[in-house]
Amino acid sequence: MELSYEKPTPIQEKTLPIALKNRDIIGVSQSGTGKTCAFLLPILENIFQEKKKNNLPILRALILVPTRELAKQTINKIDEYGKYLDIKRTAIFGGVSKKDQIKKLENGVDIVVATTGRVIEHIKEKSIDLSSVQTIVIDELDVMLDLGFLEEIEKILPNIGKKRQIMMFSATLNQNVKKLAKEFLNDPVIIETSIQRSSVDTIEQEIILVDEIMKKELLSYLIGSRNYSQALVFVNMKKEADEIVENLNLDGLKAACIHGDIRQTARAKALRQFKSKELRVLVATDIAARGIDIIDLPVVINYALPQEITDYTHRIGRTGRAGKDGVAITLLSVKDYSFMKEIEKELILDIKRVELDDFKTKEKKPRPTKSRPKKLSEKKAGSRVKSASKNINSDKNRSNKFRKTSKRG
Repeated sequence: MELSYEKPTPIQEKTLPIALKNRDIIGVSQSGTGKTCAFLLPILENIFQEKKKNNLPILRALILVPTRELAKQTINKIDEYGKYLDIKRTAIFGGVSKKDQIKKLENGVDIVVATTGRVIEHIKEKSIDLSSVQTIVIDELDVMLDLGFLEEIEKILPNIGKKRQIMMFSATLNQNVKKLAKEFLNDPVIIETSIQRSSVDTIEQEIILVDEIMKKELLSYLIGSRNYSQALVFVNMKKEADEIVENLNLDGLKAACIHGDIRQTARAKALRQFKSKELRVLVATDIAARGIDIIDLPVVINYALPQEITDYTHRIGRTGRAGKDGVAITLLSVKDYSFMKEIEKELILDIKRVELDDFKTKEKKPRPTKSRPKKLSEKKAGSRVKSASKNINSDKNRSNKFRKTSKRG
């Protein structure tokens, strides 16, 4: 196999036959489970069959994604899967020339991969006609809703003809997803895979206990001492990302970051350099990292825990992809102990905690909650309460029996 695919993943196995029947679908699956392939192959097959009748490029599929990075990744997948097909595709998103996009649309395309804001701009300027679209995919729908794109999606969908297939893919099936599905989908098939990715077994997870003030130093030490050729580091705050990159570069580890305040051209350059291994470390926020797909990425490091449990799965899913081995490390300080326990409970994980010799923790740890042994006086008092309670119940029973006997008499 040219792409080294041997067997379908659970989401692919369940989605492909239903998608080929042109049924509406709600797919619930985590990132890294192969859902891009699950919706692209049926789209490419349908376009291939349609082009036998009319070889002209007609916009037949629209794929909506939350970020530019994911749009680019999806385009790359179309090129891989449709390598031997005459498929014309383009990506449209903000931050780049709209004129170039209009020119490509005018020349004719079969598939458009887009972010919602730029699609609406093209609709308003009448530079895109969605009436011919037969299949629409909304990928990472939960992320799009979290980013506030619900209204934009609701503006886009009515511009598509009534005879259309809609496939929505989300990591969770929450009320907003259900609301949107009820509004626009026709008798959808719900395809749900386990919250734990099937490939999670190929990811070696590790928790390293560390004081918060020692995290930057430990991060450099880990990447250097373990000789990681590439490391994707996740943070929550943009300022934190900038500070970490500065520290890594001072330590001789070539690094860059991607987050919302960095220009698109700089983000694209950083991602390109990281993929080509010109950069050793890429530091990213969750939203900016959506759509990052690095072949054989050896390690993902949670510098800080994410805000949501589902984001933990998204993060570690950047490594160990397509059944290959990977490592996911979490740097855990005292303030995040309780949330890490919640993550493990939800995802049915039991990750061993370790401390490194040169980074022994000094932060005050929460005391384990143990039941205090009762004093003898408390035990006696408890016994008296139980005894009194039994006597009261016995008196009630005798009283009830007496009443019943009196009524019979």
